Amino acid sequence: MPLQNRVTPLGDLVADRGRGLVYGNRGCLHDDRGRIRRRFAGRRWIACRLEFRGRRRGRLLQPGKYTELFFLDEATALAAGHRACAECRREDYERLAAILGGRADAIDARLHDERVAPATGGQRRHTVEVDDLPDGAFVLWRDAPHLVLGDELLRWTTAGYADRSPRPGGPADLLTPPSLVAVLRAGWQPAVPLLHPSASRH
Repeated sequence: MPLQNRVTPLGDLVADRGRGLVYGNRGCLHDDRGRIRRRFAGRRWIACRLEFRGRRRGRLLQPGKYTELFFLDEATALAAGHRACAECRREDYERLAAILGGRADAIDARLHDERVAPATGGQRRHTVEVDDLPDGAFVLWRDAPHLVLGDELLRWTTAGYADRSPRPGGPADLLTPPSLVAVLRAGWQPAVPLLHPSASRH
């Protein structure tokens, strides 16, 4: 039975057999039986490499340990509000810090304000003009998360990107926190895959 540790662009955790191309965490979210009990634990939400210096992981979702999360790709991790890890993705982290200004604690506090709705603890949405967004950002369109890519929107699924639609004009709900949209706008080329191969027409 798949674990509930695959993250959607909405920041939700779902059960899916796919591993994804990016790994990360946002603290310990599960109980001693491996059941997800909270959406986050703390402000440090990070996105990591799947492999780093030959480290071997034990059984996932161990009691008292952080909850191992998996993302389809970096664009999905950014939409969910995760930033580059300062250890396994040091160069990415340093570039992100240079773009945003400040260090980890200040960046994490800023992102937390942008990604979490104070009243509900759920994902915070921001209204934007779709035409103004860079490639890699996510919007909620037709009640589903869509990736902005060129002149198209690509519908996200746990297996990859599916239906393509022309990029519409007008406002939409932005899923990617505004600070991370600024990172994408700067020309983000991370050490992990920014986009799943299904985003390519070929």
